[in-house]
Amino acid sequence: MTLPHLLKDPIIPESCYIDTSARINGDVQMGEFCSVWFNASIRGDVHIIKMGDYTNIQDGCVLHTTKDKYPLHIGKQVTFGHGVIAHGSTIEDCVFLGMQSLIMDGSVIGNHTIIGAGSLVTEGKKIPSGVLAFGRPAKVVRELTEAEWKMVETHAKKYAGYADSYREAGLFTSWKDNPYYRSPSLGKRS
Repeated sequence: MTLPHLLKDPIIPESCYIDTSARINGDVQMGEFCSVWFNASIRGDVHIIKMGDYTNIQDGCVLHTTKDKYPLHIGKQVTFGHGVIAHGSTIEDCVFLGMQSLIMDGSVIGNHTIIGAGSLVTEGKKIPSGVLAFGRPAKVVRELTEAEWKMVETHAKKYAGYADSYREAGLFTSWKDNPYYRSPSLGKRS
């Protein structure tokens, strides 16, 4: 089986914090000031994974796609709580995914939305903008309050601040510090 996306190198700006325990491969494109924390896995081996600026992928998250069918598109300022699994879906801007949420193929999560911890967004499910959804399967519970709306907008940038703290402490690691980084001097895979 040929996996053309696997042969591509991730495109990750120097402004991104990538912990050395994180595994990233294939067709992955990150915006500026993203962060990928301890033991996260981002597999762009069978389709593209794109994420916007200030998105943070917290400890133990798994991001993957479905070959020839479902890429993973992530907007800007998206927070992936610890242990989130997102597979072949679209997650728009300013979304907060609670810890241990599971986002399945073909689902779409609208802007300024919170998915509660432990929720299951089933295959093909559309969650509208500006709501709180949770449960197994996830259902819209209500519209976000003004305070929740603001929290969703600012939380992702808070993680960029954490990455800055790592930089100040001499613990900041970029993609080039990661053991899985492949130097262009070794030959471009495409």
